Amino acid sequence: LTVTQRQAYIERGFVAIDGLVGREWLMRLRVAMEAFVDHSRTLTESTPLFDLEADHTADNPRLRRLVSPADLHDTFWNFVRDSVITEAVEDLLGPDLKFHHSKLNFKSPQGGEEVRWHQDIQFWPHTNYGPLTVGVFLEDVESGMGNVGFIPGSHRGPLFDQYDGERWVGCIQERDLDRLDLKSAVYPTGPAGTVTLHNCRTVHGSAPNHSDRPRPLLLQTYAPADAFVYTDLVRK
Repeated sequence: LTVTQRQAYIERGFVAIDGLVGREWLMRLRVAMEAFVDHSRTLTESTPLFDLEADHTADNPRLRRLVSPADLHDTFWNFVRDSVITEAVEDLLGPDLKFHHSKLNFKSPQGGEEVRWHQDIQFWPHTNYGPLTVGVFLEDVESGMGNVGFIPGSHRGPLFDQYDGERWVGCIQERDLDRLDLKSAVYPTGPAGTVTLHNCRTVHGSAPNHSDRPRPLLLQTYAPADAFVYTDLVRK
């Protein structure tokens, strides 16, 4: 990353870089992704790994999310550990890194669920606020495709309650949204291979995809070596 890009991440809590991932990696990632989409045609309901939309069918597969692609396919794992992404994260966190988890969000055309405003660190608490998530555009992204929006500087603000009473909902409650400058949100767009990096405290969210094209977004979370997790991701 350039000095300007690193400074943007420090000051705003996120940075977007057009076309960082090259064509060869994109082709490999898309091939691996399509293999999972084809497998989903055999499913009629969601599983711990495949989160399906309600109108998913074999003829018209509509996935919300593939959980832990780096654990399921060598292409995704090799991308995690040995690509330009690792170098970009190293520029922000230093050379001693840990990989935490990955997921692939699909945002199907004319659908794809809203992801309400939230912060990540409450999902997987660590002993410091170093962890960050990388988002990789696997296709070109324009406005109106449910692209992720980030609130600049929100990583320097409060940690928000993401419970509704005793029930975990994983998003900021309506009563707290007026504490945020939602109008300042930045929604990066760009060609396939564009990358976003955002801090675990940065408030972000996305709307449904109103376009006629899918918006697959590969997400990978890393932490500095001195950030220790004290929760797990095991599904009960």
